[in-house]
Amino acid sequence: MATAALTLALPLMAAAGDGSYRVVSPDGHLSAAVVVGKEISYTVAMDEMQILNPSRVSMTMSDGTVFGADDKVKKVRRASVDQILKPVLYKKSEVRDNYNEMALDFKEFSLVFRAYDDGVAYRFVSKLKGDFIVSGEQAEFAFCKDWNAFVPYVKQHTQTLESQYYNSFENTYERHAVSKWDKGRLAFLPVAVEADNGVKVLVTESDLRHYPGMFLYNEGNASTLNGRFAPYPKEIEQGDHNMLQGVVKTREDYIAKCSDNEAFPWRIIMVTDNDAHLAVNDLVWLLGKPADPAEDYSWVRPGKVAWDWWNDWNLEGVDFRTGVNDATYKFYIDFASKHGIEYVILDEGWAVNKKADMMQIVPEIHMKELVDYAKGKGVGIILWAGYHAFNRDMDNICKYYSEMGVKGFKVDFMDRDDQEMVDFNNRAAATCAKYKMMLDLHGMYKPSGMNRTYPNVINFEGVHGLENMKWSPNTVDQMQYDAMIPFIRQVAGPMDYTQGAMRNASQRNYYPSNSEPMSQGTRCHQLALYVVLESPINMLCDAPTNYMREPESLDYIANIPTVWEESIILDGKIGEYIVTARRHGDTWYIGGLTNWTARDLTVDLTPLKVAGKKAVLFKDGVNADRKASDYKKETVTLNEKFQIHLAPGGGFSMKVEK
Repeated sequence: MATAALTLALPLMAAAGDGSYRVVSPDGHLSAAVVVGKEISYTVAMDEMQILNPSRVSMTMSDGTVFGADDKVKKVRRASVDQILKPVLYKKSEVRDNYNEMALDFKEFSLVFRAYDDGVAYRFVSKLKGDFIVSGEQAEFAFCKDWNAFVPYVKQHTQTLESQYYNSFENTYERHAVSKWDKGRLAFLPVAVEADNGVKVLVTESDLRHYPGMFLYNEGNASTLNGRFAPYPKEIEQGDHNMLQGVVKTREDYIAKCSDNEAFPWRIIMVTDNDAHLAVNDLVWLLGKPADPAEDYSWVRPGKVAWDWWNDWNLEGVDFRTGVNDATYKFYIDFASKHGIEYVILDEGWAVNKKADMMQIVPEIHMKELVDYAKGKGVGIILWAGYHAFNRDMDNICKYYSEMGVKGFKVDFMDRDDQEMVDFNNRAAATCAKYKMMLDLHGMYKPSGMNRTYPNVINFEGVHGLENMKWSPNTVDQMQYDAMIPFIRQVAGPMDYTQGAMRNASQRNYYPSNSEPMSQGTRCHQLALYVVLESPINMLCDAPTNYMREPESLDYIANIPTVWEESIILDGKIGEYIVTARRHGDTWYIGGLTNWTARDLTVDLTPLKVAGKKAVLFKDGVNADRKASDYKKETVTLNEKFQIHLAPGGGFSMKVEK
C-alpha cells in the first residue's frame, strides 16, 4: 500500500543503434552505466569511485537466440518512484521504495536497471511468445580492484562443480582477495566485498520464482565473479537423508523452461560506505514480487517456538521416558502455555521413518489428541516435514492437517535451488497459504523475495545456525560468523538460526555434543541474538527444563517480540561486532554482540530518544570470559551515550521501559 505520492516520469526516448545509457540514484551518489554494442555491459560507480568495471550480461536460448548479442535499443523508458509500503510482515512497519528506473527495450527483450540510494539492480524481461528454454545466462561482476571478499563456499558434495549444486547452503565465511578464489568451489549468495574507503558491496538476487538460483565463481584469476546456475534436473531419485530428499542423478543441458513474457530474477549490487546501513538494506524485499492484494494474510501469527530437536528431547526430573511421544510433547506444550510461548514444533520423528509418508504417524504419537491438547492451552502446533514426503502429496497434506488444527510446517532437506526446486518452494508457499498455514523453509537457499510474495513464509534457513554446534569442532569460529551474518546473509531476509542455548562455553571450554549441546560464547551473546537476528518464528532451542532453571533468561526470551515496527543498527563492523535496536510498539529492545575479541563499546542512543528512561539490562558477568553462562541483570537509567563491556564471545541485551 502506498501512503506517499507515487511519481512517474516517463519520457519515452527513441535511441538509434548502439550507445551508452545511464541511471542515477535519487540522492545522486550511485549510478549504473550501460553500454550496448555487439554485447551489453554495465558499470557501477559511487560518486567518483568505480565499483564495477564493464560487466557483461546476456541470456542464451536453446534455439540460438541471444539476449545481448548485436541487439539494438528500440526505446528507452524511464521512471522515478517514491512511495511508502506497508509490509504484512517484516522487520519494520513501513518501507520506503525510492528509485530511478531505466528500461532498455529491444526487439525480443527488455533490460531494466534500477538505481536506489543503497544499490543497483537489473533484470531481463522476455518478450518471447509461447514456451522457450534458457540454455544459460551470463552475469558478470567485474570489481575494479582485487578487493577482499567474504565467501560462503559450498562445503558438501565438492567432487565437481556440478555436484555442488546439491548442498544445504550452510557454511562460515572465508575472507580473501577475489583473485584467490578456490577454483574447486562454488559460493552461494549473498557474497560481500570490501572496497576502498570502507565501502562494502553485496551481491545477491531477488524475485526468484521460475528460475534457478545464482551461485558465484571466479572463472579466471582476475577480480571478476561470474554467475553459475544449476542445470535443470533430468532424472531425480528419492534418497539420502531417511529417503526424504530428491537426488539429481542427471541434468539437462539447459537451466530453465520458460513461457510468455518471463520476468527473470533481479541481480542486486548493494553499495554502502557504512556497514550499519548494509545490515538494514531493504532491496531484496523491495524487489520481490508483491503479495496478491486480493489475498488476506491477517491470519499469519508470528511468535516463538518451544523446539525439541536441538536439545534431543532431554528433559530431567520427569517421571516418563522422554522422546518422541505424547508425554514429552504435552510437557513442551505445558511449558509453552505457562510462559506465553505461541508454538511447539514436532520435529523429525513423528512420522514413520523412511516411509516419506506424512499420514503414517508413529504409534507413540496421537496427533489429533496433541493438537487439541495444545489448542486448549493456547498453543499452536507446527509439524516438521521432509521435502519428498511433503512434495508427493502436498495439497492433501495441507488440507488434512489444517483441518486438524495444525498451524504450519517446517519443511526440510530441499538442498537445491535448480528451477524444479525453486518451483517446489513457491508451490509449497501457495498451497500453505491456500489452507492458511505458515511455512518455515529449512534446508533452504537464501531468501530471494519470497517472503514479500507469500507473507506466510516466515523463516528460511540457509544459515550456519546454532544446530551446527551439536557437531562442529572447536576450530569452527561461530562467534566471528555471528558478527558477519547480520551484514551478509541476513541482508537477504529472515533466518532460522535457532538461538537460545542455556549451556554456554568460552572458546577453550566448548566441545560438540549432540545430546547435551552448548553454544560458543556467553549467555548474553545468546540473549542478544533475539534482537540482532530477524526471525518472525523464533526458536527456543534448549530444553524446557534447562530454561526452567534459568527463570530470568527464560522470562526475557519468552516475552521478546519477533516482529518490529522499526530496526536500526546503532554501531557495527562486519565480522567484529554489531549493536542493533528494534522497536515494537513504543518499546525499544537493544542487543549487541562481539566476536572472540573482548571490547568496550560506547553506543550513541540519540536516534532512539531514550535518554532518561530506565532499561532492564543483561550484560556479561565479570567472569564470563571463564564461565560463559555468567551474567548480570540490572536496571539502568540511560543517557545519550551508553557504555558497555563485552567479554570474548560476549554480548548484551536490554529492554527499554515505556
